[in-house]
Amino acid sequence: MEKGLTYRQAGVDIDAANQSVEQIKKWVQKTKRTEVLADIGSFGGFFALDNSRYREPVLVSGTDGVGTKVSIAQKMGVHDTVGIDLVAMCVNDILAHGAEPLFFLDYIALGKLEPDLVEALVKGVSQGCIEAGCALIGGETAEMPGLYAADEYDLAGFTVGVVERSLLINGDDVQAGDTVIGLPSSGIHSNGYSLARKVLLEKAGLDLGQYIDELGKTLGEELLTPTQIYVKPILDLIQQGVKIAGMAHITGGGIPENLQRCIPKGLGVLIDSKSIKTPVIFDMIARLGQVETEEMYRTFNMGIGFILITSPQQQDNALKCLRNKGQYPIVIGKVTDTFEGITIE
Repeated sequence: MEKGLTYRQAGVDIDAANQSVEQIKKWVQKTKRTEVLADIGSFGGFFALDNSRYREPVLVSGTDGVGTKVSIAQKMGVHDTVGIDLVAMCVNDILAHGAEPLFFLDYIALGKLEPDLVEALVKGVSQGCIEAGCALIGGETAEMPGLYAADEYDLAGFTVGVVERSLLINGDDVQAGDTVIGLPSSGIHSNGYSLARKVLLEKAGLDLGQYIDELGKTLGEELLTPTQIYVKPILDLIQQGVKIAGMAHITGGGIPENLQRCIPKGLGVLIDSKSIKTPVIFDMIARLGQVETEEMYRTFNMGIGFILITSPQQQDNALKCLRNKGQYPIVIGKVTDTFEGITIE
């Protein structure tokens, strides 16, 4: 008799999945916090919140992906950096409300499960969690032949953080006259890659392995530069007692749309673009694609990855604390009551 079909013949290898779990355990272990109650392998991840640290704890959650940046990683065969991006996109979002990231879960979908590939991806997630100070407590790997090609994958992530209710930051305290401080990005981060790829790879015909004098590295290396994680310096700033009125993670939509999220109605912000040192990669995209300035600012971070708003009285202390943590803060604008919205000049 002929043997019946197996799951492996259908394209799903359970043995490979089990092997990948064993290979990633060491990277998960590196992120462990004392509040984590179990190793990976259960149906759920366990995290015991230390209630003694809070009077009124508020849980803040966030979820995101890496977008088409993963296609650059796949083309280059470099898979241990996009996991950092995945963590960064989630933890920087909840950080904008003053929340400390507690734990993280990832979801990896791929056409063919290769344990070494999964390990490389989780290694990046682990590194991102270490930078953010949160624990990787679980995740899911889904092998889906027919939906993804054998060499394709995608990533998604989910994080939960906590903030004392009295310290929750939502922009309600922003006032006219407040100072807008920007923290530099490490490059494109993880937004706008559809336009970047269209311009650089399709229109300009550049090669990912091509060394670009302007960049001082290959194009692929530039495009895979991980998203900056701002958690530790910002949380330290809050712990130092610096009052922050509002914060914004500059992702899709750029400065105009993301900064608007923490500005109350009736107020506006005037951004001085000349104060921002724009990375070369953005100049290349604008020039080679003939992309208008307004479109660049609506698509990319343009050199500013995170923004915080403080009163003029808190400005100098905020700048000093951030510099002491190795950051390079820049005063990029002011809050005004003479118009509404975000104006960049």
